[in-house]
Amino acid sequence: MDEKVKNIPELFGCMVFNEDKMRQCLPANVYAAWQQCLIQGSGLDRSIADEIANAMKDWAISIGATHYTHWFQPMTGVTAEKHDSFITPSGRDRIIMELSGKELSRGEADASSFPSGGLRATFEARGYTAWDPTSYAFVKDKTLYIPTIFCSYSGETLDKKTPLLRSISRLDQHSIRILRLFGNTEAKHVTPQVGPEQEYFLIDKAMYNRREDLKLCGRTLFGSRPPKGQELDDHYYGAIRPRVAAFMHDLDEELWKVGIFAKTEHNEVAPAQHEIAPVYTDANTATDHNQLTMALLKKVADRHGLVCLLHEKPFAGVNGSGKHDNWSLSTDTGENLLKPGKTPSQNAQFLLFLAAFIKGVDEYQDILRCCVSYPGNDLRLGGNEAPPAVISIFLGDELTAILESIIEGTEYVDITKKKLEIGVDTMPEIPQDTTDRNRTSPLAFTGNKFEFRMLGSSQSIASPNTVLNTIMAEELSIFADILEHTDDFKGTLQVLLHDTFKAHQRIIFNGNGYDESWAQEAERRGLSNLRDTVDSMPAYINPKNIDLFTRHGVFSETEMYARYGIHLENYCKITAIESNTLLDMIRRHIFPAVSDYTSRLAQTVQRKQAVGADSAAEMDLLKSLSEKNRALYETAQNLTRVLDAAPASEGDIESARYYRDTVYALELKASRLINQLEILTDAQCWPYPTYADILFSV
Repeated sequence: MDEKVKNIPELFGCMVFNEDKMRQCLPANVYAAWQQCLIQGSGLDRSIADEIANAMKDWAISIGATHYTHWFQPMTGVTAEKHDSFITPSGRDRIIMELSGKELSRGEADASSFPSGGLRATFEARGYTAWDPTSYAFVKDKTLYIPTIFCSYSGETLDKKTPLLRSISRLDQHSIRILRLFGNTEAKHVTPQVGPEQEYFLIDKAMYNRREDLKLCGRTLFGSRPPKGQELDDHYYGAIRPRVAAFMHDLDEELWKVGIFAKTEHNEVAPAQHEIAPVYTDANTATDHNQLTMALLKKVADRHGLVCLLHEKPFAGVNGSGKHDNWSLSTDTGENLLKPGKTPSQNAQFLLFLAAFIKGVDEYQDILRCCVSYPGNDLRLGGNEAPPAVISIFLGDELTAILESIIEGTEYVDITKKKLEIGVDTMPEIPQDTTDRNRTSPLAFTGNKFEFRMLGSSQSIASPNTVLNTIMAEELSIFADILEHTDDFKGTLQVLLHDTFKAHQRIIFNGNGYDESWAQEAERRGLSNLRDTVDSMPAYINPKNIDLFTRHGVFSETEMYARYGIHLENYCKITAIESNTLLDMIRRHIFPAVSDYTSRLAQTVQRKQAVGADSAAEMDLLKSLSEKNRALYETAQNLTRVLDAAPASEGDIESARYYRDTVYALELKASRLINQLEILTDAQCWPYPTYADILFSV
């Protein structure tokens, strides 16, 4: 692609084989067959697939592509790809460039090294990828990227995309049932719309290269707080520094080329922290785009001599990074089903979808908490900077008052003091939320969508949206079953709304989620408080949750157990890697550096004492350093012993508890001792850049 093109409408999507390009490149009958495939979910005839593959290949080659890859999302949390060239032998010393329908539609990858949770035998290598025609192919780095699903030889899902697609289908099915009950015959499909706000840190590459923990773990394992952090709030929404502005400009162009609706970018709260947010799109596309965004953040940063940190807590004591997942429901006719309407019928429909969401979140708190649980996010959630670990919903004063009036059967008085009767026939026009946004709520209604704020910055949005879609599909299916079999629709609907809001009122909380009293109040209400990954993971094998996902065909029971084991194994491995990295840094650099400095201090004390000078300050410092260095040495020895004694199996709950309660506890103790040593040690002797050095390096 000509890099001189700067006309944004021309630039946008230039590297994407989107609908417009398909319409231009494909014969009319082939294009129509592709569209029918999308609408009905049917397969493509081999001859049609061949035509699409050839057109896609020709287009890709025309803009410089030489290879293609099936781009998939295994359960590692990142994307995976294997590149094949278009080259096909043609005669003895000649080649042609070719891509067949078979190669487009299906690929084979070595799945032996991807986590499977026992879904495939360890001696089996095959995994299969299958083209997802609902997500556009694109060209990046001279390679045609074909979005695909990923499964085992026996058909079990090995990826995050397949369950997401299944959940979207089930939500569509039951949403349409509800719309038909309200007389909507025009809408054919309902699709979850998602807009993920991506937070990240940018630091200088030279600083990054001097920190072994950043390179191996994605976060610092120690570091004293800088003298200036986020106390003054001067970084948030502040002027963007020239080097960062150049990066953002470059990033925008790269994102626009591949059709990502990058819209908003700004400085975040912490020094060196930033955010980029896209325009909303369908959940499947949003998931692919967010994975691509994270990859391009790192690639473009490297181009500018920077490193992008996507870890949830790269610096202890400094604001961490999340990824707010803005979720709503939209019909193919353009109606937002989570937007209050202007007529009694529209508002009744809105309240029913709202009731389904509230009921689903309350009934499936544990799996919602579980889907955002992993080691990085454990360091962030509940840390007075992100939503607490307790699941709750913020609705705002206005909407909460309406629900309370429905529950109590009383008249509702709006902000204009006008009395309005709550009922299906005389449902008032419900205003969009007029109250201030609550930044402490895990799930906040923001006028026409819900903002799920517990996601971590490095996380794929596939799993959280799979859960949201599935629990919503479940509740809508229950509501549809009731309303489809009643002779008194309006009366039954009134009772259904009343009973649902009353039964699940406990999940609604508009107060300060950071307040210590909220944990006590949540316990009194019977809400769960799953504080970390280890406590959250059993939700995967909770019979109620297994029944939910199997009944809707999103996961099989085997696939649920597999994910349970994969996440526990991942927790153990990450904790082990961090602890071993910390030990290496202690042994090779920190302990020797502090020992060398204390030796110099001891010599200073001797010289002062020899001439009768006061050495009390040096003696106090020497004593303090020696005591802490000794404590660090002993802690490192203990950490080594517990790592050596760690369970051989890493995919079970007991092993995960061992790593949390024994290994990580010692890792944390060692980190605190290092922080104390850093403050006391001569800067010229300290072997690593400090937080102040790193955070203010750009």
